[in-house]
Amino acid sequence: MATIDGRPAQYGISLKQLRELMEHRGPEGVNKIAEFGGIHELCKKLYTSPNEGLSGSKADEEHRRETFGSNVIPPKPPKTFLTLVWEALQDVTLIILEVAALVSLGLSFYKPADEDAPVLQEEEEHHGWIEGLAILISVIVVVIVTAFNDYSKERQFRGLQNRIEGEHKFSVIRGGEVCQISVGDILVGDIAQVKYGDLLPADGCLIQSNDLKVDESSLTGESDHVKKGADVDPMVLSGTHVMEGSGKMVVTAVGVNSQAGIIFTLLGAAVDEQEAEIKKMKKEAKRAIKQKSLTGESDGRAQIKGNQAPTQRQTVTSEGTKSESEGNHVPQSSSSSAAAETGHKKEKSVLQAKLTKLAIQIGYAGSTIAVLTVIILIIQFCIKTFVIDEKPWKNTYANNLVKHLIIGVTVLVVAVPEGLPLAVTLSLAYSVKKMMKDNNLVRHLDACETMGNATAICSDKTGTLTTNRMTVVQSYICEKLCKVLPTLSDIPQHVGNLITMGISVNSAYTSNIMGGHNPGDLPIQVGNKTECALLGFVQGLGVKYQSIRDEITEDKFTRVYTFNSVRKSMGTVIPRPNGGYRLYTKGASEIIMKKCAFIYGHEGTLEKFTRDMQERLIREVIEPMACDGLRTISVAYRDFVPGKAAINEVHIDGEPNWDDEENIMTNLTCLCVVGIEDPVRPEVPDAIRKCQRAGITVRMVTGDNINTARSIASKCGILRPNDDFLILEGKEFNRRIRDSNGDIQQHLIDKVWPKLRVLARSSPTDKYTLVKGIIDSTVSENREVVAVTGDGTNDGPALKKADVGFAMGIAGTDVAKEASDIILTDDNFSSIVKAVMWGRNVYDSIAKFLQFQLTVNVVAVIVAFIGACAVQDSPLKAVQMLWVNLIMDTLASLALATEFPTPDLLLRKPYGRTKPLISRTMMKNILGQALYQLVIIFGLLFVGDLILDIESGRGQELNAGPTQHFTIIFNTFVMMTLFNEINARKIHGQRNVIEGLLTNPIFYTIWIFTMISQVLIIQYGKMAFSTKALSLDQWLWCVFFGIGTLVWGQLITSVPTRKLPKILSWGRGHPEEYTDAMNLGEERFDSIDSDKKPRAGQILWIRGLTRLQTQISVPVIGGELQERLIPVPYSKSNTDQAIRVVNAFRQGLDARYGDHTNTSLAEVLRKQTSLSKRLSETSSIEYADNIPDELTIPEIDVERLSSHSHTETAV
Repeated sequence: MATIDGRPAQYGISLKQLRELMEHRGPEGVNKIAEFGGIHELCKKLYTSPNEGLSGSKADEEHRRETFGSNVIPPKPPKTFLTLVWEALQDVTLIILEVAALVSLGLSFYKPADEDAPVLQEEEEHHGWIEGLAILISVIVVVIVTAFNDYSKERQFRGLQNRIEGEHKFSVIRGGEVCQISVGDILVGDIAQVKYGDLLPADGCLIQSNDLKVDESSLTGESDHVKKGADVDPMVLSGTHVMEGSGKMVVTAVGVNSQAGIIFTLLGAAVDEQEAEIKKMKKEAKRAIKQKSLTGESDGRAQIKGNQAPTQRQTVTSEGTKSESEGNHVPQSSSSSAAAETGHKKEKSVLQAKLTKLAIQIGYAGSTIAVLTVIILIIQFCIKTFVIDEKPWKNTYANNLVKHLIIGVTVLVVAVPEGLPLAVTLSLAYSVKKMMKDNNLVRHLDACETMGNATAICSDKTGTLTTNRMTVVQSYICEKLCKVLPTLSDIPQHVGNLITMGISVNSAYTSNIMGGHNPGDLPIQVGNKTECALLGFVQGLGVKYQSIRDEITEDKFTRVYTFNSVRKSMGTVIPRPNGGYRLYTKGASEIIMKKCAFIYGHEGTLEKFTRDMQERLIREVIEPMACDGLRTISVAYRDFVPGKAAINEVHIDGEPNWDDEENIMTNLTCLCVVGIEDPVRPEVPDAIRKCQRAGITVRMVTGDNINTARSIASKCGILRPNDDFLILEGKEFNRRIRDSNGDIQQHLIDKVWPKLRVLARSSPTDKYTLVKGIIDSTVSENREVVAVTGDGTNDGPALKKADVGFAMGIAGTDVAKEASDIILTDDNFSSIVKAVMWGRNVYDSIAKFLQFQLTVNVVAVIVAFIGACAVQDSPLKAVQMLWVNLIMDTLASLALATEFPTPDLLLRKPYGRTKPLISRTMMKNILGQALYQLVIIFGLLFVGDLILDIESGRGQELNAGPTQHFTIIFNTFVMMTLFNEINARKIHGQRNVIEGLLTNPIFYTIWIFTMISQVLIIQYGKMAFSTKALSLDQWLWCVFFGIGTLVWGQLITSVPTRKLPKILSWGRGHPEEYTDAMNLGEERFDSIDSDKKPRAGQILWIRGLTRLQTQISVPVIGGELQERLIPVPYSKSNTDQAIRVVNAFRQGLDARYGDHTNTSLAEVLRKQTSLSKRLSETSSIEYADNIPDELTIPEIDVERLSSHSHTETAV
């Protein structure tokens, strides 16, 4: 075929043909590839080489993108700033305030002819409109600040997502070299290396594979792993997980053209159609309800309840469903069943639940007082005007009523703690950003807060507690124990050849030792570190392992038995030059030893490996190595020969049954035992000491030998001399926790886990059982909060089950990263300790903000209420309270939520899940400071004019100008609030509130900015802020009262907290008590049953509270489906069907590792041919009209599938 500028002029296969090809499975797929002339011919048609890959030229890459597409699913465009402004304007309280301000503004220009009306001063008459305008401007400021915060937050998380996706690499061959490229750069025609633990980023056809098994449950719902091979089932699909083995594939479909991409595209179109349908349904429902109320009919047509999603195997037609009553078609809303459709949800954050309930309770109290304030003001006005003064109604009185309403709504604005969810989001977002510098890449924001409550950490050994830089330091070959690296001349030649050949061939070819970047640098270990240690041992013997690999390439392998947690060994079968086969194997010493019948003795003589010799070798060689903290690996082999067999060989007449692993892996000949050192990280012992001091129990869960585990645990500090803690192997652990029937019993686990510190020779199932047992235990007063580290594919269940799952960023597989909450980018245990600090800091930061805000809430609301009762006016005007609201909500949340963690955070025990949100110390500070501020403000209100010798502001008309009296009250309140913000930085009774003040530039910058703004408002605000300029003496009095809060704070600290009643704390008890409040914040009320609908008072602040759930998770390779999808135009006739397709897809599986009893969808995916054939008829994605009229809907785990493509965002 011709080329143009280094790129193909025309490919030998089209996009449509590739799409059709990927629809086939199993033998059907093999036959389909054969139709193209086989896999090598397919590679030729795509202008790629199975061994060399793509050329790597820019022109070729660009041409492939244009022809076959790029490997991205374009995200939904972010919300514009104006959209966010519009959403911020939807706040009910702000709407009421806006309306009231507009009415006030209108009435200020309305001048009825009224002889009895009081004569206003000219200035007041000209500036009567200013207050209404000032309120509008204040609302605009609040809205813009809110929108800006949301906008910057969204940008921050999109940037984080881009960074995460950019760090996701995949191995491909280009220009004959293996290289790591971003998954977004993968192209059709790339030759990709597939290995254990990979999350496949594109569709492809296998060229070669070794014992490859793939988990396709994210697409098909089948829990059984599917065996893949070029001659068995060559099709591998994007979004599936490699559970065993390795291989090489040619990429045939990327992005929206892959199987996962097609589903995403369909779902995206249906989601958009569904949203439009829901809006239409709401209008119809309202019209039906209105008609029902007018006619009194009860025909049931308007009964709109949460829809029942299609059953798992429901056949869907395009005709739609009909209501049971009269056959009238009523579109169904999926709103109420959204939670059910999205499948598995993590347990709600305790902090979120308690904060939501607190916010609602404060809101109730604020509403009550706001309503009472308006009622009292209006009643007092009416009694004074119409009863006492006996005046008739005048139109100007409407202005008075509007101003009373404005005061009431402003009290409500101040009372509703909208800054609370903002503080949570800011604190978490700030922490996430800083944690990235501490090598913690947070995928789920609530995991950050949860780490603050962690009571137990179950950690891997390799790479987390140790350096994961492995080297062979001891060896046992031919009855000779070497404590230093031997030379090849020290080993009998035939034994040395077998050892070097066995290690070079029987290791993953992706494991390599590369030279350092600079002269003198240590070699770089790439791939499996244990294999790298063995390859380094071969190099140390003076043999080039790459030369052996070049001679025996992977396609010459007869069979590969890949390493897994059950086998704990790896075997490779290769042809012998003289006929027959040779099996090389390596693995854990005690496991390989049991399968050996022969061993090379002194001078390389072959000897029978008796049971006594095995026990002596274990006792004198393997156990001493393990006690030194070394991992022991044995290398062995076995020959299968067609002719006369030697004593350690086996005769064969044909090819053995390689699937009969038990008979293949027996009667082995032991070549050597090596001891591999993986030193403990130098910073780990100190990190573990900090954890123990902080009340966190560290347990080591490892697959290593029990002696190795004990040695490492002692070096780390997990075990100390004279401790009576348990060190168990997996078998003994299972024996202790199971009853006579073999079932796991919680009461038996409860007898083991409190003293267990090391679990050796454990499987991933053992790790999951331990984690689940600790979490479900009721032995402790508080439920244990468990963090788990993992790096392997099979660690997924334990990482999912844990409260916080940590995946290794360097050694971890894609599957482990996907299952995790936080990724340790340096694989270091000390980074977990930093995560604990940040988690506790989040809790403390929010507690600081709570302590500050509740003080302001109490004072502002009481002052407004008492002022209304006592002087028929609020001493704090509407605009002033909006300014206070801005100080205490946005600015204070930013200042207090960005405190940096201190080492002192690790000197206390975890808070615990039942710990009160507001402690007695905090409540003491809140009530104490509120008492001080109320005394000062009411003193100034009632006698301040006499003390300061100024004109009283009490009893003046509502439309009168500002007075110094009320200005001083406002200024004093703000000064006390500002200085109390410094007090609020300490929540545990510390006396030095200034400590660490200068380490937080955000805090003191905001504090100074607020102070300067207050000066400008007082001196120059005039009518706009209802203020009158103050003299220097008056300013000094205000500042004096403000500084008084610091002195008063010291007196409050002196009050012993222990003597205060426990009833003063808030938020004590089990988190389950708060879940109703959390659910309230999440519900979409439009479609839920009327008897379950929240009252109007609840709905009032739900919009603000939902910020609590905003940006809760940031997955490593994706998240919430709707954010990633491309809208696809659907014909109107297919709308209902599209919605049901989505619902069935979304219904899917509960969780990746749950019990799957679902029917296979391989058949369904084959049936999809007719659909995808039509889809592929055009390179565009406008193919919705071609959806068949009838389609059996498969179960698709959308939550897992969607987690591969975008940031999960709960808005």
